[in-house]
Amino acid sequence: MSTTTTRGVARPASAKASPARPRRGLRGSSTFNFWLFTSPFLIGLTVFVYVPIGWSLWLSFFEARFTVTPSKFVGFDNYWQMLQDSKFTGSLVTFTVFAAFIVPATWALSLGLALLVNRLRFMKAFFRSVFFLPTACSYVAAALVWKMSMFSGVRFGLMNTILGWFGVENIAWLANPDPPWYWLVIVTLRLWLQAGFYMILFLAALQNIPPELYEAAAIDGAKPGWQTFRHITLPQLRATSTAVILLLVIAAYQAFDEFFNLLAKTTWGRPPLVELYYTALGESQDYGEGSAGAVILTLLILIVTLVQGKFLGFGRGDDK
Repeated sequence: MSTTTTRGVARPASAKASPARPRRGLRGSSTFNFWLFTSPFLIGLTVFVYVPIGWSLWLSFFEARFTVTPSKFVGFDNYWQMLQDSKFTGSLVTFTVFAAFIVPATWALSLGLALLVNRLRFMKAFFRSVFFLPTACSYVAAALVWKMSMFSGVRFGLMNTILGWFGVENIAWLANPDPPWYWLVIVTLRLWLQAGFYMILFLAALQNIPPELYEAAAIDGAKPGWQTFRHITLPQLRATSTAVILLLVIAAYQAFDEFFNLLAKTTWGRPPLVELYYTALGESQDYGEGSAGAVILTLLILIVTLVQGKFLGFGRGDDK
């Protein structure tokens, strides 16, 4: 072994550190680690999502009353029966009315809250948390609060108490569809529950707008306020607005909890999911027609999403 001399003292040369040996076996495999960490989620997704979807699609072509075991192949008869059912088609009209109210209202409210919070110079985190907090509330619990406290038809309901100060008599908000006061209850409930979530999306998009754009606009003579919002802020929020509208439309199709808990077993004001619930789990328990209706609703959501995404330019770059 070679040696080195320092001030007359011979020392052995330091040996070079050997390179680290790569791990062998399953623990050193990135593929194994990937499947190890994702397999619990994939198993749950398969068992609780994909298998029920596949079974529902299979069940929609069979006659299945009071059982989830298909007994007789009927082809597209279940689909034809659902499309001829006035209750199911009427529920689609109910959804259209609901979406016409809730989608633009939630978009405008969430964007307005994001603009207000973004302009705050103090306690911004506090107000952001306050507006976002209702998102964590259960739809069932919120529906019961709205029904029994806020919009109760008895004397001590909050809204009736406030209206009583102005000489307005008590209103039975959820008693009958004429006039349709129940829309005010349902829309305000959904606004309170979901506006905070979409506010966070808009707030993140607002904070990503380069401040140089506003500085250049000020130099060019643009006035702060509506002019700046229209020509700078709103175009920069185009991608976020498109995503928010798509999510709102899909969420409107999936509305169930507030309608089911507020309107109980009424025959009016049912959205598609509530109508399918009574079809499959009501007195007839027709799982075949219920599955066919679920497939029809899924196809409608898919078509509306694709058409709306194409119309609004979802997925296109800003340079196109």
